[in-house]
Amino acid sequence: MGLQSTIKALSDPIRREILEMLKVTRLSAGEISNRFSVSGAAISKHLSILKDADLIRDTREGKYIYYELNASVLEEVMLWLSGLKGEKND
Repeated sequence: MGLQSTIKALSDPIRREILEMLKVTRLSAGEISNRFSVSGAAISKHLSILKDADLIRDTREGKYIYYELNASVLEEVMLWLSGLKGEKND
């Protein structure tokens, strides 16, 4: 998508925490939902926003969908931000 959808996705603390969890390992929606005190529907919406921003990928295995971090989009954002800061990429 675009930088705007990426920043929107990163603006929510629950979505940032989901990304932190997926940094360690891939997880199913149920495993992610179990770690929060919000409804499964709310977690589903958060996952959808992260997926639309291409920050996560999903893979279906049987009846489960597993989510994993897509670090390449985060790297692009970091490069853009470091450019604003004036850092050189050597």
